[in-house]
Amino acid sequence: MGGHRFNPEKAHKLDNPERRKHMPPERILQEFQIHPSDVVLDLGAGTGYFTLPASWMTEKEVYALDLEPRMLALLQEKVRQTEAAANVHVLQGAIENIPLESQSVDKIIASLVLHESDDLKKTLREMQRVLRPGGRILIIEWEKQQTEEGPPLSERIAVEEMEETIRNVGMEIERRVRENGMYYLLHVKQSHVV
Repeated sequence: MGGHRFNPEKAHKLDNPERRKHMPPERILQEFQIHPSDVVLDLGAGTGYFTLPASWMTEKEVYALDLEPRMLALLQEKVRQTEAAANVHVLQGAIENIPLESQSVDKIIASLVLHESDDLKKTLREMQRVLRPGGRILIIEWEKQQTEEGPPLSERIAVEEMEETIRNVGMEIERRVRENGMYYLLHVKQSHVV
């Protein structure tokens, strides 16, 4: 984990019809149940694949966090072009050190980013810190098997390992979904105050 970072030169791959077919953001977020009163954090937001649809589902803030300034510049341009996304706030930073106050968000989206973490347990604890009691996390990660797309197999996190680490930091797994052999989705609940 932690060695591979997504190359911003490939940003066009993040929002293409093939990806939308395999991972439709609107359907996934509907199942995650973002409500109009939810403050949302999108970790590794990239060009806004989940950020923008989330911003249309809530009346509150949607924080889009990414380490890469070029990705955030692309996202800011999309936000400027989409008046309905006025509630999006772009943040530059690492997922291991989220620049938000404790207990400030209701929902966290972590899509295909946790395998990039230098310390998965620390990152999950940081997610716990910013999440309000009873808040929820949507984790989407690559299955630990070889595919044409995605990070090297050695950097992928098996679903069993992810679930064990989530439980070890004191959170509860509500639901596991396997998507077409490429991804798994975990719906996680904050089970206590950190």
